[in-house]
Amino acid sequence: MAKITNVAVQMDHVSSINIAGDSTFAMSLEAQARGYKLFHYTPNQLSLRDGKIFATVQPMLLRDVKGDHYSLGDAERVDLSTMDVVLLRQDPPFDMAYITSTHLLERIHPKTLVVNDPAWVRNSPEKIFVTEFPDLMPKTLITRDPTEIASFRAEMGDIILKPLYGNGGAGVFHSTRDDRNLSSLLEMFGQMFREPFIAQEYLPAVRKGDKRIILVDGEPVGAINRVPAEHDARSNMHAGGKPEATELTTREKEICARIGPALRERGFLLVGIDVIGDVMTEINVTSPTGIREVKKFGGADIAALLWDAIERKRA
Repeated sequence: MAKITNVAVQMDHVSSINIAGDSTFAMSLEAQARGYKLFHYTPNQLSLRDGKIFATVQPMLLRDVKGDHYSLGDAERVDLSTMDVVLLRQDPPFDMAYITSTHLLERIHPKTLVVNDPAWVRNSPEKIFVTEFPDLMPKTLITRDPTEIASFRAEMGDIILKPLYGNGGAGVFHSTRDDRNLSSLLEMFGQMFREPFIAQEYLPAVRKGDKRIILVDGEPVGAINRVPAEHDARSNMHAGGKPEATELTTREKEICARIGPALRERGFLLVGIDVIGDVMTEINVTSPTGIREVKKFGGADIAALLWDAIERKRA
């Protein structure tokens, strides 16, 4: 078996994370517990020079202590191909900066195992990848055309409108059939985003929760239900959604079985899907969250399961 010694984590700066719910922190803690050496860097510290990928990294030690959760050592410029594993974990937005980092990391993968596979991360945007399974998802429209969106709302009644490459519930709007602000909202979106927008039929079942299901190497290993606040359409925990324990339904197991082969084909070792009622709304492959919440509510230790999968992949 190819031994793992050095693990680099490409992430938002460790000082900025909320360790109570941060999946990258959980994954890194498990790596540290297994004796791997952790190295921290942010995406702006990546460089391509003469065909090699470099990063200015710092040795990282972690502690599960709020307010005192990390120590960083002296910065050092290293060839990332000398690492055994790179965790690609910075948060979206999925913009050209994010896409460029996948192009760079693709130069070292798979000799250095990048999790998730950077080429497939680039080619599988969360809200577009899911459209490969139209029978598993709500009625969905992707467009910048205001006439198309107005027609879609007239057909659907209530809709959800959101940026195509957003995250964390930012910019998600619930537009009712009689809402007179749709034109103004589309004008604002048009000024803010160059990309198309995504509109989906509103699912009343969201009031009972938006379930995050986590899959490791294509197999479901845990789930958490996220219930939106009373006066909010969004269930994301970043936006005030309340996590609660849950189990997978028969339908949700069917969804996971359908998408599992596609996830494995793309080398996605860690994925989080969102399910409302009986339909899937997103397949999150960039930096899926929920690991700590699942364990907190008595579920599996997903960080350990992930590193087991990484070790098998390295073999």
